[in-house]
Amino acid sequence: MKGDLIVVDDNHRRVAATIATAIRTQLNAKPGRFLVTVAGESGSGKSETAAALAEQLLGAGIHTAILGQDDYFGLPPKTNDARRRHDPDWLGPHVEVRLDLLQTNVDSVLAGESSIEKPMIDYAANSVSTECLNLDGVKVVIVEGTYVSLLRHVDARVFIARNRLETLEHRMKRNRGNEVRDAFVEGVLNVEHKIIAGHRYLADFVVTSDYRVIQAD
Repeated sequence: MKGDLIVVDDNHRRVAATIATAIRTQLNAKPGRFLVTVAGESGSGKSETAAALAEQLLGAGIHTAILGQDDYFGLPPKTNDARRRHDPDWLGPHVEVRLDLLQTNVDSVLAGESSIEKPMIDYAANSVSTECLNLDGVKVVIVEGTYVSLLRHVDARVFIARNRLETLEHRMKRNRGNEVRDAFVEGVLNVEHKIIAGHRYLADFVVTSDYRVIQAD
């Protein structure tokens, strides 16, 4: 999403290094593109972890592309917030998020397309436009977002197990529209927590609140 604040620190880099090492054999063995998802609650560090993983892989000569779920909301941020406040059912995957379009874009990437047309949300302008994402030379696509564990054809799923209280400091730093002081938004995040709590059990890698990486058996 255009205008989002991403600050990658050493914690994200250590997590990324561990995951990159763990998937290297599987990645090299796959003839086509490799799909990684990074899921978790708002402010958990999904975007930063995805960026750190891309940085780590590029250092090994592996080119990546990142897709963010935030670009796949059906409505731009302020409009979506207003809809949530007037419609209690307007929340979650398959409702406010166009997971079907994200899956279509992912399938095109995995099919070897040289580029895709994807949506792009501009937070400040409260608008949705489209952009062309060049995929020449890309071996790994990383998709990050709250609900991306639900995507199909994933080679490695990462889940960041930090809840909305543990992510408060990070959310305050990026503070979108004063959201951390908004009781309604905190209520939405609590519902999201309940929706995705079980997604950690879909993960191949769980990142704990103290940035340890636990690999599923």
